[in-house]
Amino acid sequence: MSRQVFLYDPPDRFVAGTVGMPGRRTFFLQATAGPRTTSVALEKTQVAALAERMDELLDEVVRRSGGNAAVPAVAPTEIADSAPLDTPVEEEFRVGTMALAWDGEEERMIVEAQALVELEADSEEDLAEAEERLLQDEENGPPMLRVRLTGAQARAFAKRALDVVNAGRPPCPLCSLPLDPEGHVCPRQNGYRRGA
Repeated sequence: MSRQVFLYDPPDRFVAGTVGMPGRRTFFLQATAGPRTTSVALEKTQVAALAERMDELLDEVVRRSGGNAAVPAVAPTEIADSAPLDTPVEEEFRVGTMALAWDGEEERMIVEAQALVELEADSEEDLAEAEERLLQDEENGPPMLRVRLTGAQARAFAKRALDVVNAGRPPCPLCSLPLDPEGHVCPRQNGYRRGA
């Protein structure tokens, strides 16, 4: 079966968002161009890592260009996107591997998210070899979402993604674990229930 690549170059919209209540949220990346929308599910930590690395890469591009790259220092407010995910949210796949790159010629951020694939191998070495072959297989690899963004779009994506990650349950002031609406058993309180 040939690899399915969902390409958005450029997208009309590329955002991170959630479905569900805090504590039970499912995180998605969603790309839209015209009538076409692709949604892929991923973990909260993956969204946070993607946003942080994107900001770091953009900062490095600005530094290396001496400030001449078409990358704003902060997310432009005029393209901020706080709208919910487009519905219906239909998961194409669950993300396993993500990659970021900067195309210096076209001044575009390239975001790739590949589907999670279960591999079986007899040893760690065989597993690493199988993973490398799978990721390099352009024709038969796992499904992939590939999005090309301007510097401004990338900054706006990163800001929104971090806002979405931080919009969950508030942390306990004592142990930093998330507080549920009904409270939680705080290890710093020796097992006593702490209210929200």
